[in-house]
Amino acid sequence: MILAKGIKDKEIGKWRDKELYLQKKRKVYVDARRSSKVSLFKVGDKVKIKALVGVRTGLNLQVQKLVPGLLYILCILVGFTLRELVLLLNAAYQRHMRIGPTQDTIKTSPKMCHAATNVMFLKTHKTASSTVMNIMYRFTEKHNLSIALPVDKLSTFRYPQSFQAKFVEGFLTKKSGQHYNVMCNHLKFNHNEVQKLVPNNTVYVSILRNPISLLESSYSYFRFLTSFKKTKTLNEFLASPGSFYNPTEPYHMLVKNTMWYDFGYDSNAEDTYPYVQSVLREIEQRFQLVLIAEYFDESMVLLKNTLCWEMEDVVSFKLNSRSKNSIRHLSDKSKEGAKEWCSLDWKLYQHFNRTFWKRIYETIGPEKMQEELKQLRFKQNELKDICLQEGEAIGKTQIKDSKLQPVQAGVANILGYNIRPGLGSEQHTQCHRMVIPEHQHIINMRKYQNPRGTIP
Repeated sequence: MILAKGIKDKEIGKWRDKELYLQKKRKVYVDARRSSKVSLFKVGDKVKIKALVGVRTGLNLQVQKLVPGLLYILCILVGFTLRELVLLLNAAYQRHMRIGPTQDTIKTSPKMCHAATNVMFLKTHKTASSTVMNIMYRFTEKHNLSIALPVDKLSTFRYPQSFQAKFVEGFLTKKSGQHYNVMCNHLKFNHNEVQKLVPNNTVYVSILRNPISLLESSYSYFRFLTSFKKTKTLNEFLASPGSFYNPTEPYHMLVKNTMWYDFGYDSNAEDTYPYVQSVLREIEQRFQLVLIAEYFDESMVLLKNTLCWEMEDVVSFKLNSRSKNSIRHLSDKSKEGAKEWCSLDWKLYQHFNRTFWKRIYETIGPEKMQEELKQLRFKQNELKDICLQEGEAIGKTQIKDSKLQPVQAGVANILGYNIRPGLGSEQHTQCHRMVIPEHQHIINMRKYQNPRGTIP
């Protein structure tokens, strides 16, 4: 009995120890499940639990290693964004200082747009600049502005000499600090001298033309030049321009790199990349707007928007243009030769042709440009019907009024207009101002500027 009881107590002790053991195993399993850091493995009939010790610590170490790199990338992005913002703000400030409100401001807030009344137009040769000068003259009269005119009843400011302030009529007798609102006659640009005559907020404008067609036009207008007289055609000249060109003749710049010279630089300068780039940068800094003759209507819309003028201010008729039968065809070889011969002009034209379209897209936009082109052309056609007897430009032999006869030059047949008879006084005056030839318009502007004739 005693032996049996001892065996029974021993068995019960075993069962109690096993129960305690199983309770411990369950506790470890539950704790492992809660921490989600365990792996279970079965080995035979027993379940072994392997805790993934240090997993969380390892992940923390990896994150700590990544943090400096992420912060570095974030700093770079923030720095780049701030740099771009500073550049945009600086560009906006520069535009504001040069020409007042930006075009975006003008589009969104028309009340802030004020017409620019101080304009310096650099009149380049054979670039439709006579038509632009007519626009400038008309704006001057409309707003009762002052205008700088050449001395000694000349039509240019002693071109091809580099411009000097004393070449302006009345400059030597004008009061200190007195400025002119408008300048637009031919000159070789000299920025320091021009600044003596115009206010600080003056808008500087010019116009360029494809050098190939410009050279063809020059050959027609300036056949009296020694360099051109030696040949019968421009194709012949361009076959070997160096053998005909005379760099010492007084108007040699009308034969080579004419626009480059008009902007104040050496037309015979060597075409090197550093030199060309430095000149282009200088012109960009000085001129707020450079127009393109091949896109004259688009240029007028851009001029209107930049200066905050009215559409009627930029409506015009072509002046000093040639008849189509006087325009000569150039071979492909000659066209390439013209680019090479006038390489400085070609680079000048290419550069500002790009900035011209960039300016349009940034300030006006394609849709608004098309809308305003329609308005401009509608107004032009309307005035043609009102003003022009034939509705278009005509040859010199058909022009009845001697004061409307354009000056003829070279072998070109320069066209003009007849004003429709029977117009009222106001309409006739408006039409007359739009068709009057350049030389006669200058005479009229002298009377406007000095009605009493006190300036000799």
